[in-house]
This record gives sequence, structure tokens and C-alpha cells, in this order.
Amino acid sequence: MAKNEKTSNGGFKAFLKSRRARHGSLAIAIVIAVTALVVVLNIIVGLLVDRFPSLKADFTANSAYALQEDTEDYLSHMSKDAKLYILSKESDFESGGQYFVQAKNLLEKMVAVSDGKLTLEYVDVTSNPSFTSKYGNIDWKSSDVLAVVECGEQYQGLTLDECFTYNQEYYSMYGYREYDSTTIEQAVVTGVLNVATEDKVVVDFLKIGGEADYSTLKSVLTSNAYQVNEVSLLTADLDEDAKFAVIFAPTVDLDEETAEKLQKWLENDGKYGRNLIYIPSPENVNTPNAEALIEQWGMKLTEGFAFETSEDHLLSGGDYFAFITDYGDYYTEKMKNKDIPVMVYQTRGIEVTDENNAHALLKTSSRAGIVPYEPGEDWKMEDAITGSPIAVAAEGTKKSGDNESKLIIFGSDRMFASGFMKMNSINNTEFIMSVFNTTSDKDNETVTITGKSLANTELGVTDLGTTSAMMIVFVAVLPLGILLAGIIVWIRRRNK
Repeated sequence: MAKNEKTSNGGFKAFLKSRRARHGSLAIAIVIAVTALVVVLNIIVGLLVDRFPSLKADFTANSAYALQEDTEDYLSHMSKDAKLYILSKESDFESGGQYFVQAKNLLEKMVAVSDGKLTLEYVDVTSNPSFTSKYGNIDWKSSDVLAVVECGEQYQGLTLDECFTYNQEYYSMYGYREYDSTTIEQAVVTGVLNVATEDKVVVDFLKIGGEADYSTLKSVLTSNAYQVNEVSLLTADLDEDAKFAVIFAPTVDLDEETAEKLQKWLENDGKYGRNLIYIPSPENVNTPNAEALIEQWGMKLTEGFAFETSEDHLLSGGDYFAFITDYGDYYTEKMKNKDIPVMVYQTRGIEVTDENNAHALLKTSSRAGIVPYEPGEDWKMEDAITGSPIAVAAEGTKKSGDNESKLIIFGSDRMFASGFMKMNSINNTEFIMSVFNTTSDKDNETVTITGKSLANTELGVTDLGTTSAMMIVFVAVLPLGILLAGIIVWIRRRNK
């Protein structure tokens, strides 16, 4: 027995000293070490990402998990602390599906970029029902309240409809939400902006008759902490504390009493400090009272639509009535990018009749003209080209000392449509909010954030140079490197 043990021990020792054991043991040790290193690195990276969500990289083509520039800009400059409460367990929220996972990632990055000014907390209201009692102004009868944002004494509820978009038709038929994008980034930033703003500028939308759809403009103003009201001058007066009144493309004329009421409101007993924004209807409406009011402020609407023939102002489709404009000398100072133009569609032209008190805000090129509502058979486009720019947005001013009132005209109601206001390649929202913010002496905190879909989540590399470089690395360099390393190892082992 002792002999066998000796033989056995001697054989094991001999094996350990053998070439096969040395090389095999080394390979096993390397595999174990590399595996352990990968596991440790993975744990460390996971802990760092949990601690610092901004470290998460987003390689999706549409940056579905990255914060938008407006979000980062606003949250990184917050002056007040705000709290965001998600009304569910964290695990329950995340289990809602891919869009809730996406939303959770965005929320964590928003907290990180705010540098502690925005805090996030998940509250299970099922086990803590008394939590909602301190927010009496929120409609808790609705089960759609997803979150509460709070700043000081002010708070606001955020609903599912505000935080996610889904197929409304599918929901009405089956009672189940099929989500197609996340809008929680917009909802939270809007909520924070609203609760952090104490004295909101009041904007009255006036109900004259047959107004076009102004819901997009109303939504943009609300999202930027303006208090928006709707007022019928037939039954009520404008708010005394309103800074703006908006008449949005009515299909009827102002009556004489309403026109007079507006003029007195603008003059404000000689104190001024008020602003009327007038957008004419694209329809051929007879509006002598509205036009008489406008003429008192040094402007006149053209009888027909402006058209553009300059190729660098037209879109690829070649529609002469849809074109980009040139800026005047006003309201561009606080804009983030003045190189991005404003686009109009089916716009009236505006003639400035009093250059001392009125001026253009947006203009066509010198290759534009006006087509009458009912052009005659002998009308020709080339003959109507003016040879000088035509104003498509303008303002007239009246003042006393440092106080002034303004009548601002935008010739196109279509420029306020959702498609134009949400398009990143044009500056409609940015310019319009610059007009409101500058005129009301507000900081230019314009927030324009779009929803994020997960429908296209492939690696977002479209740049030709980057694509070529990645192809060279993954198709040539890496495979050749691995092959070369294998040959070197094989030669070294063979020669030992």
C-alpha cells in the first residue's frame, strides 16, 4: 500500500513537472484569470452605471435612451429643487414593458444631469394610500395619474397620456394600451418648469368665431410655463393681468365694439405694456374692422398669398407657397441657432405703412410676390415678383416712456401646425417662443422635446467615414490580429 502511494505521488509530481502539465496548467490559469477579470469588471461597471446613469452609452440610431439637448440644458441650470414621485414600486414600473424601461433610464439620467436639483422617488400608493392626500388639486379619481412633480408649495400630476403615446383606436376597441413612444422626458421637464415658475405670464386666446386649431401653440406655451386662458369677448373681458391676447385665424371679422375694446386694452390708459398677436385666416374673409385696427399700428395685410420663387428658399417639392423665410432684426438675439430658418405655408403678406413704428420680423427673398385670391386669366407669376422682400410677420409698436404695447401679425396660421412646430430642421417653435419670452421679459427657457420610439433601435452609425472605419476594424484588423496571435503561439509552442 505504501509502495503504491509512493508510486502514485511520484507519478503526480512527475506530471506537474511535465511539459504537458506546465502548458495545460498555464492555459487553465489564464482562462480562470481572464474569466474572473471579466466578471469583476462587469460588476464594477454595473455598480458605476447604477451610481452614475449618465455613463450609460446609447448606440441606437434615434438616441432612444439619450437625453435631448433642451432637457440637459434646462436641468443642468435649475435654480430650485424639485421632486418627482413615480406612483408605483420601482419593480412594477419597470415591468410595464420596454417603454417603461426606456422611461426609467431617461429619468435616472435626468436626475444625474440636474446635479441633485431633481430627485426621484418611487412611492407605492397601494401600501401608502395617505400619500395622495396632500395633493388635493389633483384629480385622483382618474387611475391614469402616473407621477407627481413638486417644487415648494406648487405641484402637478403627470398622467399616462402625458408620459407615453399609444394607439388610441386600439385602446378604444380593446381597452389595452399599445405604447409606441415615450414622452416622459417632455412631461417631466414641462412639469418642473411649471411648478418652479411662480408668476406665470398670462396669455388669453380670444374666441371671435370660427378660429383655426391653435392647440399646438397653446400646448407649447403651457409647456413653457405660460398661463393660457380662453376668453370670449361676447361674454367676458380680457384679463387685466394678461400680457398677451391671441386672435388665431377667425373666419369672421371683429365687430366694432370688440375692435374698440382691444384698442383700449392695448393702450391701457396710456400705460401700455400689452401685446396682441393676430393671425389672419387663410380663407378669403372680409375683415374691415380687423384691418382698420391693424392699420392704426402701421401695417396692412395683402389681398392674397405670398409665393416664393428663389430656389434656396423652396423645398424639394417645389411648392411656391411653402418656403423658408429670412429673419428681420428682431427677436433673434436669444435664439440658440439663428442659422436654422422659420418656415411658412400659405401666408398673407404684410405691408409696413409706418416705418417709424412698424417693421418686418420675417421676410421672403426678393424673388417673391403676391398671388390674389382670385387671379385673372391674364395674371402671370413672373409679372407679380416684386424684386424686394415681402414681410410675412411684422409688428407695430406704441409706447409711453419705457412701456410699450405691440400688435404682432403672423401671416400664416399653418406655421403653427404640429408638423411645423415639432420639426427640428426648422425654427418655428424657437422663434415664436423668442417673441413671447423677449416681449414678456422672460428668460429664454424654451423647451422643445419630442417623443422617443423604440421602433428603430439598430446601431446608429450613418456617417460614411465611421462606417468604413468600423468595417476595417471588425472585418480586417481584428480577424488578422487574432490569426497572427494564433500563429505566434503555435510557433512558440512547437519550438519548445
